[in-house]
Amino acid sequence: MEAIAVNTSQNVRLEYEIASVGERILAALLDYFIYFGWFILCSLLSDLLEFRFSTATIVILLLPVVFYHLACEVFFNGQSIGKRTLKIRVLKKDGSQPSLGDYLMRWVFRIVDCGIASGSVAVICILVNGKGQRLGDIAAGTTVVRTSRPVRLEHIRIKETPPDYVATYPEVLALSDRDIATIRRILKKSTDTGKLELLTPLAEKVSELMDVQTPQEPYAFLVKVLADYHALADSASAETR
Repeated sequence: MEAIAVNTSQNVRLEYEIASVGERILAALLDYFIYFGWFILCSLLSDLLEFRFSTATIVILLLPVVFYHLACEVFFNGQSIGKRTLKIRVLKKDGSQPSLGDYLMRWVFRIVDCGIASGSVAVICILVNGKGQRLGDIAAGTTVVRTSRPVRLEHIRIKETPPDYVATYPEVLALSDRDIATIRRILKKSTDTGKLELLTPLAEKVSELMDVQTPQEPYAFLVKVLADYHALADSASAETR
């Protein structure tokens, strides 16, 4: 599976797998069901109210469908409802957040990508391009990636530690299992979404609970805390056997 590598401002390397053509087609079908539901709702309301659609009314009712993808991607972090369900999202090729102009470019090219031959242009382009890009993505410098990536050992280290491992923070034993579970969950969420700024307040709170000062940046500190905790917990467990 193709992937894009992202080096964050905190020098942490993340990899995002590019969404497959199948995932994007399924997401599009889910969005089409939403269109269909909207038209059914309008039709039912028309029958209920005995209202006749004028040309102006039809145009107004079509506006939510026309601007659906643009509005969703702008306000829902690069995801339509279909993309959110499939856990994929729009991202710049360098891993940064797309701008309003990028989303607008993708939306304009949607007429060509998805409006011609029932989306065949988009599918062919994605397959030939090899980077998960339809024409709109190429123009905007974006692609569509999976947001639910496998947890890597460099993100959350919970494997068995070597016998000669030396803990940097023995104070980690002041934390509870619940604290460790919370750290692991937030660390995974922040690395999955690329929002490492979420780790700063967490690192500050953890260092406060442990009563330590650390020169490490938040990500490295929290990963080390998890590694130290599991090393010391394994050691304590072995001594009680």
